[in-house]
Amino acid sequence: MDTNLQNFNVVGDNVRRYRVEQDLSQKELSERLETYAVYICRGSISRIERHERAVMDFELKALAEALKVTIYDLYE
Repeated sequence: MDTNLQNFNVVGDNVRRYRVEQDLSQKELSERLETYAVYICRGSISRIERHERAVMDFELKALAEALKVTIYDLYE
């Protein structure tokens, strides 16, 4: 990633890593998030993974739950 760009989140790489490890598409992760009443479209997941979109605290919690990891795992 270009270090000249402003990072909007620090969890994007790990969101992608855990998603890929679980063989989930961005669309499938988006659908999983809906079960937690959190609506992040596939395009927004892509932007999160590219550090182009901020992640709200409630979204972070839902991402961790949907990916079956802890919030701390997303920060490592």
